[in-house]
Amino acid sequence: MTTCNHPFSSRDVGVAPTGSTLVEATPTSRLKKPKPDPHSQSLRKGRRSIPNQIYLITTTTQDRVTVFSDFYAARALICLLHTDPEAKTLAFVVMPDHLHWLMQLGQIRPLSQVVASLKTLSAKKIGKPLWQEGYHDHALRQEEDLRAVARYIVANPLRAGLVTRIGDYPHWDSIWL
Repeated sequence: MTTCNHPFSSRDVGVAPTGSTLVEATPTSRLKKPKPDPHSQSLRKGRRSIPNQIYLITTTTQDRVTVFSDFYAARALICLLHTDPEAKTLAFVVMPDHLHWLMQLGQIRPLSQVVASLKTLSAKKIGKPLWQEGYHDHALRQEEDLRAVARYIVANPLRAGLVTRIGDYPHWDSIWL
């Protein structure tokens, strides 16, 4: 069982209440490989991994299944966003079927490994295949306003009509807000 040390997620995420879909994966459990997205290959064209660069990552669940409508599945993913020393989380929103993650890459591992690690660990934690192959990344330029990007990210539930006030949506955070 893993305890989330992030202050926004103080509960144990390895235990879910009865009736929840979150299960603890065992080391011997095998996850089915997701079906490849025919366009995922094009997402890698021109991708560069630059140490200390700030990236906006967007990744979707396999077949856009709303896995993160389950509170405990979303909290498990959020805890993992804060565990990799090679990815400093600046802002995020976990939507029912996708993730927007503003992060600063570390010095050692490339972006592809950091994202792959998050996807693998979250699938194991939740106990089933989660993610579509590939992800979209945007390296932010120096002139881009990070706070404005963070506000745009966390406002996704408002634009999607999930809530009428961002404070009513539980699965977001930002270092600036």
